[in-house]
Amino acid sequence: MTKFKRFFEYFFAEPARAIKAGKLNEGESVIYRPLYIVLLAVMLGTMMILSTDAGISGDEHLHVKHAKDILNYYKTLGEDKTAATITASNNLPYYGQLPDTVIYVITELFSIDDYMGFRHLVCSIIGWIGILFASLLAKRVGGWRAAVFTALLLFISPRYLGHSFNNLKDIPFATACIMSVYYMVKFLDNLPKIRLSTSVMLALSIAFATAIRVGGLLMMAYFGLFALVYYIYRRKELKPVFTKTLIWSLGICLAAYIIAVLVWPYALEAPVSHVADTLKNMNKFAVSLRQIFEGESIWSNALPWYYTPKYILMTIPLLVILGFVLSVVFIRHNKKQWFHYAVLFFACIFPVFWIVINNSNVYGGWRHSLFVYPPMVVLAGLGFSTLLSLIKNKYVKYVTGLALLVLTFHPARHCIANHPYEYVYFNQLVGSTESAYGQYEMDYYFHSLREASEWVLHNAKRDGNTTSDKIIVASWHMPPVEYYFRKDTNRFKTAFTRWNEKGETDWDYAIFCNTGIESECLRNNYFPPKNTVHRIEVDGKPICVVLKREDKNDFYATNAMKANDYAKAKELYCKALKADSLNETAIINLSQIYLTEAQTDSSSANKLDSCLILLDRMLKYNPKNEMANYFKAYALYSGKQFEQALSVCDFIISINSKYSGAYSLAANIMLNQGNLAGAEEYLTRIIHIGRADNQTVNMLVSIYMAQGLDQANAYVKLYSILEEYYRKEGNEKMAEEYAKAIEQIMQSMYVK
Repeated sequence: MTKFKRFFEYFFAEPARAIKAGKLNEGESVIYRPLYIVLLAVMLGTMMILSTDAGISGDEHLHVKHAKDILNYYKTLGEDKTAATITASNNLPYYGQLPDTVIYVITELFSIDDYMGFRHLVCSIIGWIGILFASLLAKRVGGWRAAVFTALLLFISPRYLGHSFNNLKDIPFATACIMSVYYMVKFLDNLPKIRLSTSVMLALSIAFATAIRVGGLLMMAYFGLFALVYYIYRRKELKPVFTKTLIWSLGICLAAYIIAVLVWPYALEAPVSHVADTLKNMNKFAVSLRQIFEGESIWSNALPWYYTPKYILMTIPLLVILGFVLSVVFIRHNKKQWFHYAVLFFACIFPVFWIVINNSNVYGGWRHSLFVYPPMVVLAGLGFSTLLSLIKNKYVKYVTGLALLVLTFHPARHCIANHPYEYVYFNQLVGSTESAYGQYEMDYYFHSLREASEWVLHNAKRDGNTTSDKIIVASWHMPPVEYYFRKDTNRFKTAFTRWNEKGETDWDYAIFCNTGIESECLRNNYFPPKNTVHRIEVDGKPICVVLKREDKNDFYATNAMKANDYAKAKELYCKALKADSLNETAIINLSQIYLTEAQTDSSSANKLDSCLILLDRMLKYNPKNEMANYFKAYALYSGKQFEQALSVCDFIISINSKYSGAYSLAANIMLNQGNLAGAEEYLTRIIHIGRADNQTVNMLVSIYMAQGLDQANAYVKLYSILEEYYRKEGNEKMAEEYAKAIEQIMQSMYVK
């Protein structure tokens, strides 16, 4: 009998005969077998179709470029080492990113024009493979009913589904990890017999994970730990094959390592030292981003310890949480499968625990931890399957099943109503999206830029404000926007601008996601602004807007200001404020002009009052605007209101610990008050946030000398602080440079 016939017989013919004979149960209904296959097929087709609507994620352009560099590395037989060279601004060589590379090769080979669309299609297939192996693992532990539950739960998980459209780093890694766990369990279950096919697939799965990111080596550690526990449990039975099993296990890990290194240029250059270097240095390159969390904008390296576990709990379906809890409650009913449960619990809990205790720099929700979710869903599926097995009354079982179906409504409704923004999901624990808006990040991966760009392409028109021969479309995150406009460069050109600097740039239409906008602006309806012509919403809340330029006086005023024509700049900024009383560019720059005039002309003291009135207008709507608060502090300082100015500086530091200007201004206030120690403290804090410049250094040396140190010892004290900072940051090279500088100064002092 062919494999296809065996497949058909097992999943369809046997269940059909059992149903016809009235023999539905084999511990669980045989209907789950054909249902599982049908569900998986429907899910695959659905995910592939849904992916065609996905936008480009925030990192995709970087990974496409790195894939090109990797291909060039192999095409030139290693002569082009761009893909294997770490620089201060590029840490991508630390990633193997195998899926990106394979997809890039295919798009180049077949000249696929919409290469981003093809990436998304492949990503959806990889996401589906994750569902496949998670459900197969559930089947291995708890049967086909558990497999059906697991597949359904993972499919209706909005965050997993949404990332399956375009996240070719975290979704493939999650898939590779659950594949690895599945084949580990299968390998150990088969002992003392060792199957070649299982061994090969385990090696390939671990290699797949490691070839995406070096964290895949964790799968080897998992394998070693699980194998050790399993051997201790079955030591009498497995003792005769211990040596054979150990050799095979080491061979699997070695093969996985070799395969991963072969497709990872940086590792291939030095298969041992570069992999070790990657493990050691990955965290040093972690990007620190501002994230809205619990209503505050916080740097990602300063987020609270519970960031990841809380984000997981408030963004996964309550049904999954309930199923996970049931798997814990019913674990005594599954004593025979204790090992499998231990593997699953470890796989989903340990990484989160590790992130917490190491205070890891994470951001963008919990996408970096997506790989812990499939094991969690497997446990949820097992929990529900166990619940139904314990219910003997068929009517109670039907009611329970119906109740579970009702609980799928919230995530399923979200996915249907908000496609393709499924990943912007919050469950009932935080009151859904409406309550989470302004409290947590929404479209942090910029998916909505596609829909916004397509709206502009179809609706934008030239008018009296258009100053160029083309319609200028501005945005903060440019690569996706440039991709969407690449075929209509005759009508459009793109321009870069930040949200809070949008008045300084020439544009006719602007596209902005709400990522990076102060949480207060989102909560008090300052966003979207009044010149919004199109909104993209999730559950009625705008995650992206298209703005139409109604007035360009702020842009013209900025040009006049750059040319030092302050009279014209003031006139034009005032006109801009008449058009929009909350024009941030006009308020900030006009305040700066008033401050300059007040400093250069002692008779213009009223300019400080005008400056404060302007800034307070903005701060009423956006109280945490850092630039407005900084100018307010400077105006108070210029007016010799030192205590009030210092209070504002401290407020700025409390909302943005890396705003170096506030520390410098506070230090100057302290110096004006004769408080050398206070000024020293603020300036030293600039060093500790990594923002020291020549002004900071010179001020500190002057303070040390004013405190009684000679110049040499002043520099020794300064360099000691810098050495300590760089050692704490793990930058031994810079730390050693300052240590040597201290030694040279000390030697010169000794010689004298």
